[in-house]
Amino acid sequence: MIVDVATYRDGRRHEVPDLAATLRACRVDADGASPAPGDAAQEEFLWLGLKDPTAAEFEDVASSLHLHRLAVEAAVAGHQRPKIEWFGDTVFVVLKVLEYFDDTSSVETGEIMLFVGRRFVVTVRRGAVGALTTVRSAVERDQRRLARGPKGVLHAVMEHVVAGYATIDGELEQDVEDMEEQVFSPSRSSDAQRIYSLKREVLEVRRGAFPLVAPLKRLVEAGTSDHPAPHPEVPHHPVDAQALFVLRDVLDTLVRTVEHVETYDRLLTDILNAHLAQVSVRQNDDMRKISAWAAIAAVPTLIAGVYGMNFQHMPELGWRYGYPLCVLAMVGICVVLYRLFKRSGWL
Repeated sequence: MIVDVATYRDGRRHEVPDLAATLRACRVDADGASPAPGDAAQEEFLWLGLKDPTAAEFEDVASSLHLHRLAVEAAVAGHQRPKIEWFGDTVFVVLKVLEYFDDTSSVETGEIMLFVGRRFVVTVRRGAVGALTTVRSAVERDQRRLARGPKGVLHAVMEHVVAGYATIDGELEQDVEDMEEQVFSPSRSSDAQRIYSLKREVLEVRRGAFPLVAPLKRLVEAGTSDHPAPHPEVPHHPVDAQALFVLRDVLDTLVRTVEHVETYDRLLTDILNAHLAQVSVRQNDDMRKISAWAAIAAVPTLIAGVYGMNFQHMPELGWRYGYPLCVLAMVGICVVLYRLFKRSGWL
């Protein structure tokens, strides 16, 4: 259940010998008096990483840190919509983690839920994708982010997740261009299933990225000093200029990705319609060719059928030139019909 756990103080990582005691200390210290300005960055904080915890496994953590019941239930159940909510002095964040697989051109989805307090960060990961090992290593190497405490961890995780969206955006763009080129190529192929599958992947990315835009905007506004109360449900929490720059950059990347994904969705719809129209046109061409060849084949069939009845009183049957003339007539009429159909575009 526990992927990694450590406390951070003065820009350094410290191992946790007794997790229960550390959890209680983080909550007691967070409930105490607020530190003086400039001291908060030096506070020790806990970063606890969990994966797929059950309700019983998460109960001790939730009770020790006084986490809100609704947020805990959401973290345990999973399958949540991306959001940012405030429960007193604790921020609850739900992020959809997306990972692109080149071999199958598919997008896999996971979830990361964060409980961010003044002295702690609890990350809950659900699904096979979305490991935060690289994020933790990057934060541990960045003294400025460690100095921001739990908020620095939150910003780093959000930046990592949204950067993944941007990477997938580039992969989807290439896939859509390849699909467009394939559909309008001279080769005949059945691409409807591939187009629909790619459209599903685009919608999967949209479901993960789009709902995060509005809450992230509120978070940016809440961290701006000239917005003392941008939203009644969002407490004001000023952040330093560098952190605000990071949040705004993350928001810009997210908005740009969402705009691109919506464009891909519309373009794939147009590509699918174009493909279906091409299929219809090809079917019409095939039917015209079949009809033309059937008309050409009908002429010798008719003539052979007439003279194959072998009635006794058919003058042509006893005529010396009857057979060559019939063959010549069949060939001549077929050649004329072929040229007419060829000129009209049916063949």
